[in-house]
Amino acid sequence: MAPQQTRWSQFGVLVTVFFFWGFVAASNDILIPVFKKEFALSQAESQLVAMAFYVAYTVGSLLYFGVSRLLGQDLLNRIGYRNGISLGLLISAVGTLLFYPAANTRSFPLMLSGLFIVGLGFALQQIAANPLAIVMGNPATGAQRLTMAGGVNNFGTTIGPLLVSFAIFGSLATGNTEASIESVKTPYLVLGVAFVLVALFFRFSSVPNHIDLDALAADEAEDAGKLVHKPSAFAYPQLALGMLAIFVYVGVEVSTVSNLPAYLHEGLGIQTHHLAPYVSLYWASLMIGRWTGAAGAFEVGAGVRRMLTLILPFLAFGVYLAVNAIAQHDVSQFYGYALVIVLMIAATLLSRGNPARMLLYFALCGITALLIGMASTGKTSIIAFISVGLFCSTMWPCIFALAIAGLGRHTNQGSSLLIMMIMGGGWISLAQGALADRVGVHMSFWVGVACFAYLAFYAVAASRSLRRQGIDLDRLAGDRGH
Repeated sequence: MAPQQTRWSQFGVLVTVFFFWGFVAASNDILIPVFKKEFALSQAESQLVAMAFYVAYTVGSLLYFGVSRLLGQDLLNRIGYRNGISLGLLISAVGTLLFYPAANTRSFPLMLSGLFIVGLGFALQQIAANPLAIVMGNPATGAQRLTMAGGVNNFGTTIGPLLVSFAIFGSLATGNTEASIESVKTPYLVLGVAFVLVALFFRFSSVPNHIDLDALAADEAEDAGKLVHKPSAFAYPQLALGMLAIFVYVGVEVSTVSNLPAYLHEGLGIQTHHLAPYVSLYWASLMIGRWTGAAGAFEVGAGVRRMLTLILPFLAFGVYLAVNAIAQHDVSQFYGYALVIVLMIAATLLSRGNPARMLLYFALCGITALLIGMASTGKTSIIAFISVGLFCSTMWPCIFALAIAGLGRHTNQGSSLLIMMIMGGGWISLAQGALADRVGVHMSFWVGVACFAYLAFYAVAASRSLRRQGIDLDRLAGDRGH
């Protein structure tokens, strides 16, 4: 039986919401200095912008879980995936529209409420969209499709701050805070209208509204007779352990870049106004890695797929160099980063499409990068810490694909529990900050080492658990059209 082909037209519609998640999340960084100045906030108070947005994912996931229990049926199975994404977009639209009265009344709590509601809508969209990306074609390329969607998300994180900054300040100078709170209204009203239009577009699109999840689990299994049918998603080891994996993965990704500026400034004496290209390269590294992983999603011959794996990361690196050159940043010091990209490509090719093997190799590379960063100083430590972005890049789709494999009818419940664990970004960052206060920023990256160590353990444990359930990841990775 020929492997199922990816439904690219439906997938193209689906990834629009991935773009929005990145666009809004990165644009929040533009709001922080505006709110801090306008409302006379402390640095800690200004971070409530990020807290309100990210805690909404946890609250939204818990609400999803609770509503499903009250209905006695999974919410997405009840209303449909396509309808669920449309509803999530409309909820987010309500949040953006709150910016208008919040600006008129100069109410910081109302602004935070608006961001919280946007995040609630995103939580429902994520619960529906991540499994959809995995099932829209051959199960063997599910993780790679999710990686490709992540690359679209990174495109949103790249242009979101630029467009919102231009709309608020009238220029692309994101460091400028000379803007009235009134200037926030228009871009977020436009964003709200965009959410409503995309919701209507989704509602009448060909994106699937229902999935036969039990049939999907049977397709994943080499021996359907070994499949386990448990009463709850919690009973599957790959999900229970995967929840903690998502928690620490988001944690190490966010905490590394959150503490990097402090190390560059306090440890190496780099002035604050010169930090932008360093932080930019960290986020670009996520895009580089995801474009690399996305090569496996294309149903082409093995030779063409390998060629794409070699070309796409350097194309993404070229985008970073071009954007920063336009911004008149000196990027010549980063040309040597191409060697680290070669290492990442090698790890990708050695994984041979197996998400557990890729997660293991990237976690080991992440540990090595942090240890080198802490054992060195100067340019070597900078490159080492920034490369964490490369090795975090494809972890989300790998963990997600492993955690929901074989769950069958519990897939949506499992997805909601994984989305809930995005809160790790806040808690792990807090832990590293507390350690930095005690031992210094340079040595605080041991927190990241511990996170990567768990992720390496999870890669092995999930693979073994799935094998016991009749799901052979190597067989799935090899089961694709050529």
